Amino acid sequence: MSEQTGTKRKEGGFAETVRVVFHALIIALVIRTFLFQPFNIPSGSMIPTLLVGDYLFVSKYSYGYTHYSFPFSPPFYSGRFLASQPSRGDVVVFRLPKDDSIDYIKRVIGLPGDRIQMIDGVLQINGQPIKHERIDDFVTEENGAVKHIKRYREALPNGVSYTVLALTDKGFLDNTPVYTVPPDRYFVLGDNLDNSTDSRVMSMVGYVPFENLIGRVAIIFYSIDRSSNGAEQTVRFERIGTVVR
Repeated sequence: MSEQTGTKRKEGGFAETVRVVFHALIIALVIRTFLFQPFNIPSGSMIPTLLVGDYLFVSKYSYGYTHYSFPFSPPFYSGRFLASQPSRGDVVVFRLPKDDSIDYIKRVIGLPGDRIQMIDGVLQINGQPIKHERIDDFVTEENGAVKHIKRYREALPNGVSYTVLALTDKGFLDNTPVYTVPPDRYFVLGDNLDNSTDSRVMSMVGYVPFENLIGRVAIIFYSIDRSSNGAEQTVRFERIGTVVR
């Protein structure tokens, strides 16, 4: 084999590698933009449904696409393309209305036109309390000590059921005024009711515009327990593959 032939083969191999990498990046970009985008959970506002250290795939096509669906959120159009309305009870990722550079994750509770209120820690929708049933405690470990937190099973009018936590019987947001959800807006809550900044806090979150929804949380694909402050990280294998509802 001549030196020239060897050089051509090396150049051909490098060019092929570049093509493969380029095609892989294009496929990954298409999947991330139009199908599924990964997110991770940095805070405890959605405990017990989602834990700190959970990694999620969010379905981008569930509600259609806005400019927030694309990398860097280029503002080349407003509204939604192929729009589909979220259902009550969906766990969603959205851009914070007060600062659209920040992603939040909460549960859709109120639809446009709904009247939402909390009375003594129980959610009221259009003047009716939802089913709110005490179940076994949520048990966690904090600074080496075992901690028990009151847990309730709730059921929305459309039949969606999930669990919430109550850290205290007299939470700051356990009693609220009536919130009337405006057109094209949604009311969201965190499942960790006493440790969630959500639509009850109008100055920070408030009503979420339909346009700000990124997508619906679909599945947990990875989960790490970081409770030991980085000294040791344990993979939660039992959570991998969990469908989020």
